[in-house]
Amino acid sequence: MKFTAFERKSEGTGASRRLRNVGKTPGIVYGGTGQPQLIELDHNALWHALKKEAFHSSILEMDLGGATNKVLLRDVQYHPFRQQVQHVDFQRVDANTRLHMKVPLHFKGAEESEAVKVDHCLVNPVVNDLDISCLPGDLPEFIEVDLSGLKKGTSLHLADITLPKGVKAVTHGKVNPVLVSVVTSAAEESAADAAPDAAAAPAADAKAAPAAKGGKDAKAAPAAKAAAPAAKAPAAKKK
Repeated sequence: MKFTAFERKSEGTGASRRLRNVGKTPGIVYGGTGQPQLIELDHNALWHALKKEAFHSSILEMDLGGATNKVLLRDVQYHPFRQQVQHVDFQRVDANTRLHMKVPLHFKGAEESEAVKVDHCLVNPVVNDLDISCLPGDLPEFIEVDLSGLKKGTSLHLADITLPKGVKAVTHGKVNPVLVSVVTSAAEESAADAAPDAAAAPAADAKAAPAAKGGKDAKAAPAAKAAAPAAKAPAAKKK
């Protein structure tokens, strides 16, 4: 991906403010064998370039003073509330020096997996990019991850994917981090919870039926007998 930059002769807060007021963005290029160099870019062109994923994760060709330099975008500073880029940093690329940067992960095939098609699970990416180390010539624009083999109750770990040639993952001490998790949907959990209740209902009705037939009448009979008034003995005749 190519872009054009111009040499910047003035520096400082005031000079940078004046550049922004005329639609320019101040920046700097550093690294490699050369000295740090001040640059400026057209703000609108930079703004639209920053919306593209490749501008953040691939080696860029910077046209500066008629010469082409290979660089990487290293830092972007935005205005707190305006749609304005205040400053950008680029790093020169040395073909023999390994790079350390983040590369986006592109997930595919989740809809064809058993977890989604059969068990109606939800597939949740845990990370959207991966820290990698590689030579500039091996730097991928993105890493594609196939999710078609996912099953219910499983997760996809770093060891489950194949990295491009010459690329090593930087895990910061984590042995085998999770990249994607599989979660049972709320609808499936509700259906699973309702199944035992539905099975228990007929059993409860079956137990209640005998009690309803005999229990109430059986209790009523003794009560009726007890409620009957006792017969009075005949009064004694007076002599």
